[in-house]
This record gives sequence, C-alpha cells and structure tokens, in this order.
Amino acid sequence: MDAFTIKDLENLSGIKAHTIRIWEQRYSFLKPQRTDTNIRYYTNEELKKLLNVALLNKFGFKISHINRMNGQQVYERIESLTQSEAVNEKIVNSLVTLMIDLEVGKFEDILDEYIAVKGIEKTIPQLIFPLLEKIGVLWHTNHIVPAQEHLVSNIMRQKLIVGIENANPQIKLDKTVLVFLPEDEHHELGLLYMYHQFKTRGFTVLYLGPNTPVSDVHFVVRRKKVHFVYTHIISSPVNFNFDKFLASYSSMVPDVPMVITGKYAKTYKKSTPVHVHFKQSLADVMEYATSL
Repeated sequence: MDAFTIKDLENLSGIKAHTIRIWEQRYSFLKPQRTDTNIRYYTNEELKKLLNVALLNKFGFKISHINRMNGQQVYERIESLTQSEAVNEKIVNSLVTLMIDLEVGKFEDILDEYIAVKGIEKTIPQLIFPLLEKIGVLWHTNHIVPAQEHLVSNIMRQKLIVGIENANPQIKLDKTVLVFLPEDEHHELGLLYMYHQFKTRGFTVLYLGPNTPVSDVHFVVRRKKVHFVYTHIISSPVNFNFDKFLASYSSMVPDVPMVITGKYAKTYKKSTPVHVHFKQSLADVMEYATSL
C-alpha cells in the first residue's frame, strides 16, 4: 500500500511517466526507492511531493524553481495560489493525502468549510467527483484498503444526503424518476448526486438505492406512475452480467424507459432494447428527462 509505481504517480498527478523520469534525473525533489530486483517505487511521501510539484508547475512555477524550495516554501506557494481551478485541485490533493493518513476529522472539516462557502451544488462536481476519480486509481492499484475508502465515502455520503434534504426546487414538475443501482453494485455516491440533481429540478424521486434486484424495480413501477428509471454503474461486480441485466429489465419493465450512465454507457457496443438509453453526461440525462 505504501509503494507506488511510476504509472500510479502518472495517473494520480497527471504528469507523464516520461516526464517524471526526466525530473528524477535532473532534480532532487523525487527520490524513488528500489526493490531487491531494482524496480523503482515511491512512498506516500513521494506521492505527496509530486502532487504538490505538479500543482505548482501547472500554474506557472518552473520546475527548476520548485526544486530549490524547501518543504515550507512549497507549502507557502501552494497556499498563495488564487485561481479557482488551482484552489480546487489543491484541496482535492489534500483530501487524498488525508484519506491515506486516515485523518478523517481534518478531511470532514475541509469538506464542511467548502460546502459552507460554495454550497453542496458546487462541492459535488468541483471536489467530490475529482476526488472519487483519484480514489478509483488508488483502489484499482491496491494502494488503499476498504477501510480508508469506506471512511471517507461515508463522510461524503452524509454531505450528499444533507444536500438532498435541503434541496428546495423552484418549480414542481409532474414527473417521477425511480433511481437505483443493480444487484452487487454498491457505489452509491454518483446515484445520490443524481438524486440531488433531479430533486433540485423539480422531479419526484423514488430512491431504491444500491444492490436492487430488477424485480424490486418492477414492483414499484407497477404501483406508481414512473416516467423513467435511472441507474449509474461504475464498477464490474464479480457476479454482475450486464447483458442479463438488460434482458431482465426489458422483460420485467417493458414500458418504462431506463437511462444508464457510467462505465457501460461508454463501452457497451451491442444493440440495446429500444427503451434503454445510454447517456454520457448530466446534461444529456437532463435533456432527455425534460423532453418526456
């Protein structure tokens, strides 16, 4: 968990591996370790350094200048960044390192402070989604354990739920959406975000949540007038068969459209039932929803 490859650093920092190797040769701020078989690896501390260096470099500081800074000077320069994109990236990097170090109290304090200033509507796309992307890299490369992900995911989940409870739409639409995740899919944050988006736009939302059998969706739509169903799938559960899921939905719920975002919306190449729609973005989902 405390041994990152150069490819891991590339994915987390956005700096190409080739560039990282050049920086190692020319400058002193990165000092990778070596395994017994002479394979380079990087510690948590090296990751933190590179995230800071990448941020300063992205926003105008020359690498040669950064290399001459000590740790305190790097911190001061980062704190002095004022561009909104730089500020957001700085905060996301801080949240990543706090998660790795299990500093959940500080993690929550940063989120609360940002929400107090920007509101949950802006916090989700500006902080939570970029953070989830980096958590995904750490998760798929075995650099965090479930406890680390669960601790911070539950904090973010709580913030989303509060945002949903406080959402106050300006208009009320006569449209109902049922939102759920299929069986064995438990990554709920994206679904909660869409719950918030639908509610703020005036939809009535029926929230079934994660790990929902299609039979439960069928049960609800038989008893409630549902204009469309929405799901967001980001992982590939071991026991999940997407083809079977589509066939089951088409058989049980043939009259209610289903909108799908996430992984399969981008990669699935086979034909789908006519009432199943893949969408690439929130804007695409909302354009479809308002057209019904």
